[in-house]
Amino acid sequence: MAGSALVTGAAGFAGGHLVDRLVRDGVGVTAWHRPGGAPPRPLAGATWAAVDLGDRDAIARALDRIAPDAVYHCAGAPHVGRSWDRTLATFETNVRCTHHLVEALRVRHPRARLVVTSSAMVYATSDEALSERAPLHPASPYAVSKLAQELVALEDAGPQHVCIARSFNHFGPRQTPGFVTSDFARRIADIEAGRFPPEMAVGNLDARRDLTDVRDTVRAYQLMAERGTAGRIYNVCSGRTVVIRELLDRLLARARVPIAVRTDPKRLRPSDQPIVLGDSGRIRSELGWQPTIPLDQTLDDVLAYWRGQSAAGA
Repeated sequence: MAGSALVTGAAGFAGGHLVDRLVRDGVGVTAWHRPGGAPPRPLAGATWAAVDLGDRDAIARALDRIAPDAVYHCAGAPHVGRSWDRTLATFETNVRCTHHLVEALRVRHPRARLVVTSSAMVYATSDEALSERAPLHPASPYAVSKLAQELVALEDAGPQHVCIARSFNHFGPRQTPGFVTSDFARRIADIEAGRFPPEMAVGNLDARRDLTDVRDTVRAYQLMAERGTAGRIYNVCSGRTVVIRELLDRLLARARVPIAVRTDPKRLRPSDQPIVLGDSGRIRSELGWQPTIPLDQTLDDVLAYWRGQSAAGA
């Protein structure tokens, strides 16, 4: 897609990788980040701006300065567990801020194509692959906020061209701790550096998750902006599951020192879903998207990232 793009949450995990991709493709990118947040990575080809998504007037002014052709709304509160203790903040970030953005676009820039990044957590638990028609039953404040975000985006947009990305688990380099692959890789890197004894405490390793490299995930977002059908919801997933134990075993096989593993009962979550699997048929058939980055490459890149962070003392 020619023209200019806006990425909200551009200092975050998926948003940052999306900015990288758009810049490499020669798209003029405006990258919004939270005021007072971590300083953004310098990146030639991207213009960074601190914009408070809780301030509707600030959003309107910032949009008028750039008049984007495509908007990728990646900003949001991403943690399921933390949403139980920060319910109000989760709804403020995921729902109210989305409303402000959609409203400003509808009134001032209705021709911009909008992609809103939601979550597979909106679906009811199932042992079968979840299509976009699967029953909805959000089971956490985070999941409820993401479903509300979808409704706000679709109902408030008016003539706006809006697509919803229901992303399943995505992972890769630069993902923060608190997500399983990054937690494993970070601890391995710190053990290799002598910061911890050679032992790793783990929780449930039997869960099966549908995992997609974040760089494949943001490529799906780009295709949705370019060719997605207005009002359409697309699952972004691999259509296969990986057992968490296999992730750990593959990472441990890459470790430079022997590492023992023990189960910590405090890390076990009885409410964990045993399997989360998506059906990616719609996005494959309609947009021609499919994941291309092998699991081993993702694991190599994640471990290399955390080794670099450990060496830098981060």
